[in-house]
Amino acid sequence: MRLGKVVRSNSHCDYIIQLDDEMDVVDPPQADDYGFGSFVKLETEDRHWAVGLIYNSQLFNPAFLNTGPRLVSNPDPFFTPDLIQETHVLLWTVLIGTLNTAGKQSYGNQGIPATVVPVNTPVWTMAANEVYAFHRNEDQQPQLSYYSHLLRSGGLFASQLVEQVLEQVSDLFEGSDRRALEILRKELLWKHTMGMMR
Repeated sequence: MRLGKVVRSNSHCDYIIQLDDEMDVVDPPQADDYGFGSFVKLETEDRHWAVGLIYNSQLFNPAFLNTGPRLVSNPDPFFTPDLIQETHVLLWTVLIGTLNTAGKQSYGNQGIPATVVPVNTPVWTMAANEVYAFHRNEDQQPQLSYYSHLLRSGGLFASQLVEQVLEQVSDLFEGSDRRALEILRKELLWKHTMGMMR
């Protein structure tokens, strides 16, 4: 499902998405569609640009603390026919790679994407099979090489983001790979807990 579009960036791998609302589409995304740690893809009909993770959100309301004069609490639609809603939901997204296709197989190229994603590029939620494909390399071996990148670029909630991602993707791995992810998640949780106690 489409979430919205790219409106600006904070860095080469940190993009801000403006969520679609009822003024943009008939069926806008609901709150459960774009939660913390959700995998998204930035792509047009012609090109796939990047895979990202939502790591923060902001409610934008320019009318907040506006001390200008107001006529009534409910404006008259005949008196203000061009009144539009200027509130938006903004999603901070860290780019973690790209999703490539070779023949009938898709695989992930994890890391910081080389290309700059243009403004107004549509952003979509990723299906479970796409998230699975992104965590396989070209030889269809499991991979999670963006771990350290998330710890550096995940903002104030980086450790919680990594922990949530590890919990989400551990079901995609099997055997020793899955056990290694479980150990990594428990170690990160332990470090986070001990850090809070200091």
